[in-house]
Amino acid sequence: MSPVAAPPSLPPAFQAWFAARGWNVRPHQMAMVEAAARGEDALLIAPTGGGKTLGGFLPSLIELAALSETTPKQRPHRLHTLYISPLKALSVDVARNLTTPVSEMGLDLRIETRTGDTSPSKRQRQRASPPDILLTTPEQLALFCASPNISTFFADLRHIVIDEIHALAPQKRGDLLSLALSAISRWAPSARRVGLSATIRDEAELARWLAPQSPGGPERQAAIIRSAPGARPQVEILDPAERIPWAGHSARHAMGDVYQRIKAARLALVFVNTRSQAEFTFQELWRLNEDKLAIALHHGSLAPEQRRKVEAAMAAGKLDAVVCTSTLDLGIDWGDVDLVIQMGAPKGSSRLIQRLGRSNHQLDTPSRALLAPSNRFEHLECEAAREAVAANALDGEPLHAGALDVLAQHIMGRACGEPFMADALHDEIRTATPYAGLDRDTFDRVLDFAATGGYALNSYERFRRMVKSRDGLWSARTPQIAQRHRLNVGTIVEAPMLEVVVSSRGRGGQRLGQVEEYFIEQLAPGDTFLFAGQVLRFEAIEEMTARVTRSQDTTPKIPSYNGGKFPLSTYLAARVREIVQDASLWESLPGQVRDWLDIQRLRSALPRADGLLVETFPRAAHFYLVCYPFEGRLAHQTLGMLLTRRLERLRMRPMGFVANEYALAVWGLRDMSRLDLDALFAQDMLGDDLDSWLAESDLMKRTFRNCAIIAGLIERRFPGQEKSGRQITFSTDLIYNVLREHEPDHILLRAAWTDAGTGLLDIHRLGQALTRIQGHITHQALSRISPLAVPVMLEIGRESVRGEGQESILVDAADELIAEATRLD
Repeated sequence: MSPVAAPPSLPPAFQAWFAARGWNVRPHQMAMVEAAARGEDALLIAPTGGGKTLGGFLPSLIELAALSETTPKQRPHRLHTLYISPLKALSVDVARNLTTPVSEMGLDLRIETRTGDTSPSKRQRQRASPPDILLTTPEQLALFCASPNISTFFADLRHIVIDEIHALAPQKRGDLLSLALSAISRWAPSARRVGLSATIRDEAELARWLAPQSPGGPERQAAIIRSAPGARPQVEILDPAERIPWAGHSARHAMGDVYQRIKAARLALVFVNTRSQAEFTFQELWRLNEDKLAIALHHGSLAPEQRRKVEAAMAAGKLDAVVCTSTLDLGIDWGDVDLVIQMGAPKGSSRLIQRLGRSNHQLDTPSRALLAPSNRFEHLECEAAREAVAANALDGEPLHAGALDVLAQHIMGRACGEPFMADALHDEIRTATPYAGLDRDTFDRVLDFAATGGYALNSYERFRRMVKSRDGLWSARTPQIAQRHRLNVGTIVEAPMLEVVVSSRGRGGQRLGQVEEYFIEQLAPGDTFLFAGQVLRFEAIEEMTARVTRSQDTTPKIPSYNGGKFPLSTYLAARVREIVQDASLWESLPGQVRDWLDIQRLRSALPRADGLLVETFPRAAHFYLVCYPFEGRLAHQTLGMLLTRRLERLRMRPMGFVANEYALAVWGLRDMSRLDLDALFAQDMLGDDLDSWLAESDLMKRTFRNCAIIAGLIERRFPGQEKSGRQITFSTDLIYNVLREHEPDHILLRAAWTDAGTGLLDIHRLGQALTRIQGHITHQALSRISPLAVPVMLEIGRESVRGEGQESILVDAADELIAEATRLD
């Protein structure tokens, strides 16, 4: 890029800085400066490497530079710009990158981060003497709202920058953030909001989410500013020499090829979708690491010290590869990364585009990615994802109405901070787009719940957490209650975790991170497992700590985590159906996958994009029904639960079902080949069948447990201690039963039903699928298993169902099933 001076509208110091770097100010960056001059909220959509972060901060730096010039050294430090990101690592990275232009222009500014890893002493200092620019997370913002005398901290705030806004807005973290922003707008009414993203599916929807609303007034939205598109990414799908598995998610067969690609790269980021996959992949690559490459591991369960060490080594150029989860896929600029490797299918085009952006982090340089599918179905999904990237076809979660459990947490937090009047708080909350439609009756019920637990629980003193003064101000009942609330702020509810500490003697030792409690409880002393890239020997549990020692065992277990599993996006699911049905689209697929589909076409039929293929066949004294909706594991599991109830009523004696992302298999004791399939798959199963199943399901109790934790009804953390998973389960199960009996319309039960329907059960997506397939069901009555059915039959996890029989466990070897499916006689 040839050195060209910046447009004259920038201050001289900024013009000189751009010119010294040989840069032009990009049009979208100038558009952000102009929007700030007009006082407009703005949503900036720019590809990775397009100067998006600088565009978000440029108005702030210009204003702060002017302030520093007019009142040098005498200006008291007040918070001017607040930056919010979904990741701690991103806040640290942006702070590091922001100091470069600030120091090179000689600006006298303080830039600091505040995350869960920030020390209490530094937090206190920041409260007393705020930095000019503070980079933080939604959870820390919620803690600010729950702090006394906080309005003065935000009084001079001018700019709020929300990075990777698309990753926050559709989640409960986004609800919590929107509520915090509504409070900040009361304290700093002149503060404008800026959203930054490279991957937005619905721009107008997100622009409305970003802007503060006017209750009863016209709908508002932020100005949308778009940059020019970047270079087209280069996406390759690995065609391994090894045999491609029919099922499984380890991608062990591809590790040799992946290792060779890492050797040829400067720095490779190896993305996986779960923490257990991260541990396995890291160990496999080290097993192959004859060249002694510097390969590191990074995921959310590792100790903060270990994550920071890896991040620092990356920034210093000391690593050849990092195996990571989503902890590194948002916005972080590791300049030397020239290759992104995705192990397994990405599950969504927007997620893949986001991860692609970590490679060659420059607008005019194409990103490079290698997709390494784990099995044959994932080859189809990766092909669909590659086509989506080429077409810049984005997907993602739709925005939703604000969650009531998050609202309860926020109301309690506001009571822990500065006392409020109910009328004023209701008006304030309705300025947050997710809660713009919050009616007064629902607000009052949530307020009553936060204050007393609600009608069924208000006789218990432990649930009375707020009091109302004679002048109508609500506040926390005691300082101790406020302290406990602050310890439990946030909406990320993971399974109860135990600290993993390596020690040889005594109670000291090195802290490696956290593993889910239920996994550790399955171990006996002496068992080994893989964690933090090491083989560990389990010794004992001491309170909330798992004591371990290092081991050389060659067959360790791998911790599994309930979180971190991504559902197959609707967009990719539709595209996979199109690829499967149309042989003309198979040319780019590996020969092994094409042969697999060819044999399926000969043995049975190919699923159609606009319908549903249902296969029935006998096997090993059981009868099977296998269908291929391609709607993701959550929707398929819900469909399996509902189908088994219908099959029970039809006296088919169902014994179990198993689901993966692409297919569902149900088995029983009677032949299902003569059933009326249109009636069996009729959409009315989402009515009474769903209600009656949920009423007796443990899933609702698990969902209620999460809502109760978020709402503050159950406190996981107390000063100096933390509850175990068993204690939390016991507490919430009791409360759940009380509420169902005495207050079935309780706010938390309502929140749990909403969560179950939109999240854990994927009911909306299942309903759309059932509508799509009506009248378009193709039935194949087979004499034996088909090639497409093999992967779902090989799934390890199976759900038991209520009924006459006990769940049947398939113990057949994979080779036996494959041989049976591919035999053509």
